[in-house]
Amino acid sequence: MKTNSVSLHRIIQAEPEKVFRAFADPVAHASWLPPYGFVCSVQQMDFTVGGRFKMTFVNFSTGNGHSFGGEYLEIRENEFIKYSDRFDDHNLPGEMTTTVSLTKVSCGTELHIVQTGIPELIPVEMCYLGWQESLEKMKKLVEPQIPDA
Repeated sequence: MKTNSVSLHRIIQAEPEKVFRAFADPVAHASWLPPYGFVCSVQQMDFTVGGRFKMTFVNFSTGNGHSFGGEYLEIRENEFIKYSDRFDDHNLPGEMTTTVSLTKVSCGTELHIVQTGIPELIPVEMCYLGWQESLEKMKKLVEPQIPDA
């Protein structure tokens, strides 16, 4: 079975702590992770090493969804996240691994994401496009500096 991978690099104008929190908080994660046209529900999220997660993306136009879940393999607060996940759909076999590296830079956070093991049925360019959309949504979540009222 052929496996695919994507690699993304972005500079986010927010501190690593805020970017890290976007991955660690289930409500925040559900708000930015699904690409445009999808909504996400988080059924489980134990953001600890060995902890498990379960999510569903639903296509807002059709109502069709796909669920996936996995395990957090490595977490270094505000620096690094590594997790594995699998789709529930048996037509999308295999296990994917995603690594997220956060580095503090002068204007915020340098973000590197690598996802490997993408199922053959998912065109790698569509996965890459989806990640680009997700990261655009994340930037809109973490970059604004909104003071407490």
